[in-house]
Amino acid sequence: MVQTPTQTAIPAFQKTLGQPLSKTPISTLQINLGKKCNLACTHCHVEAGPKRTEELSPEICAQLIQVIRTFPQIQTVDLTGGAPEMHYGFRQLVAAARETGKDVIVRSNLTIFFVPGYEDLPRYFAENQVRVVASLPCYLEDNVDRQRGTGVYQDSIAALQRLHALGYGRDPALVLDLVYNPPVPRNQDFSLTPNQAALEQDYKAYLENHFQIQFNHLFTITNLPIGRVKNYLQAHELYEPYLSFLAAHHNGKTVPNLMCRNQLSVDYQGNIFDCDFNQMENLPARTPDGQPVTVQHLLEANSLDAIKTVATKPYCYGCTAGSGSSCGGALS
Repeated sequence: MVQTPTQTAIPAFQKTLGQPLSKTPISTLQINLGKKCNLACTHCHVEAGPKRTEELSPEICAQLIQVIRTFPQIQTVDLTGGAPEMHYGFRQLVAAARETGKDVIVRSNLTIFFVPGYEDLPRYFAENQVRVVASLPCYLEDNVDRQRGTGVYQDSIAALQRLHALGYGRDPALVLDLVYNPPVPRNQDFSLTPNQAALEQDYKAYLENHFQIQFNHLFTITNLPIGRVKNYLQAHELYEPYLSFLAAHHNGKTVPNLMCRNQLSVDYQGNIFDCDFNQMENLPARTPDGQPVTVQHLLEANSLDAIKTVATKPYCYGCTAGSGSSCGGALS
């Protein structure tokens, strides 16, 4: 669906909801281990790349392991970056989560499997039953290489074949999910993210027929105007029109399932945010008395539920437009 919006004032997200967006009991701990990555994709909201050096410190890693071991309400530990596998503490966090019976998600760019020193990752993932959520913004080569760099598609296919050979996508204990995100808008002919179920069938048919690859789920994700996407939109005078388009397509049915409600997002310095997008925009989560929250704060309070409302900005419409968007795909 292609639509050109008429630009109007963008209402505050909270005003559209009619009330503050409330947190629910925390069940997911998402950790951004740092900004180093072997790729530098045009759609990356983290602005990660090979020259970035920010990463988790041993002190913060130890605090996070303590959080994982202290709070049984955490069901899922979600590891992201950058390329999370490249950062200090990655395997320690996986071990702590698995020892305490939690599900572990790694958000992998797949091509890391071919970087010297990381060739064992597919087998390591399988041995620890790590759920792999992998970026593959299209099932066609040209579209992937345009977003992520020349040769990335072929490396991604080879990586998926390695995972498939180990049982990923076929063994119920080895879950492999792929992530679609649309190209960055180049003009005002904006469009909503395609129907997730229909696109998943297209992905499955193409990858099975051409490469004998199977996977579990496809997650469709909207490009939020943050990081490199924001920079591009602002440079081409598309930032405000794109926000208006997202706000005009707000879908209230997505709100109960927003990922920011039941998760904590932690940066490499131990600061707490409601989601990875707020983390990149430096919009910290706060207690009811206005204090920013850290991992140390949670440990001292002996509670993960010190935050009562989600900090929101107009870019939050990116998660509620159309069928919605989250780290787990569509919301309605």
